[in-house]
Amino acid sequence: MDLRQLAALVAVADAGTFSAAATRLHTVQSNVSTHVARLERELGVALVDRSAGQLTAEGDVAVARARRVQAEVDALVADVASLHDEVAGHVRMGIIGTTGRWMLPPLLAAVAARYPQVQISILEGNTTSLLPQLLAGALDLAVVNLPVSDPQITVDDLFEEDLVLVAPARHHLASRTKATLEEVAAHELLLPPPGTSIRVELDRAAEVAGVTLQAQTELDGLRLIASLAFEGFGAAILPATAVPAAPNAAWRRVRLAGVTGRRVGLARRRRGLPSAPVRALQEAMVEVVADQAPSQPGVRPSPRTSE
Repeated sequence: MDLRQLAALVAVADAGTFSAAATRLHTVQSNVSTHVARLERELGVALVDRSAGQLTAEGDVAVARARRVQAEVDALVADVASLHDEVAGHVRMGIIGTTGRWMLPPLLAAVAARYPQVQISILEGNTTSLLPQLLAGALDLAVVNLPVSDPQITVDDLFEEDLVLVAPARHHLASRTKATLEEVAAHELLLPPPGTSIRVELDRAAEVAGVTLQAQTELDGLRLIASLAFEGFGAAILPATAVPAAPNAAWRRVRLAGVTGRRVGLARRRRGLPSAPVRALQEAMVEVVADQAPSQPGVRPSPRTSE
């Protein structure tokens, strides 16, 4: 087994066909087919179902591990290079959209100024879509909603953010400046699906208050929920930074009383040592949050971040 075989399998998984994988690897299709076939003989199983044009169950397992191997090789190259030169390499980071809006501009500027040889690829997504990619090795870091319960992932708290109610102008609560969760629970809401991080926190708060939140519609993505709320399709509980501070005739911002805010953290795989570029990005992010979070309405850096 060698790295070329693993790279060929990953390329087939990403590109969908052997010919497209060959183009991605800047080689010919026969080379890709040979590498995958040798890997299959060594493992004693079929990794690609040629008739269906997709990975087998064994192939899915092999690709997940191959991505981690590739990530460790990239980290090795970056770490060795950093000992003789400035920090250089590639970091793949995922981030939830509501946080990326205010965090990314100062973060990218800070990394470019301090580590000009570090290249960052950014994937925007929701927590439920980012965590599997982090586990698979497709991402090195992910800024996500907490809590995260997967034992294979370690998380550092970044900040806590107030939650507010966005209500259409015609809504019963739109004229209020403040509302309790008991009052909000009397109305249907645009909500994230059960089991998602922010829904878990909302359901816990509702249980403590002795109420149950009513879903008008469940959508996995806070930016999508926010867009629909701003268009007047329904009321929603959103992070403070997802809601413009300027008043709007179509909807109203109502402060929630007695509700703990959402927690956002930086997640990475528990196994494996982060590369020098990844560590550099982590350090820059902590500094940016400590510097920028206090200027964001309703955002408070975690105690560790603000030290």
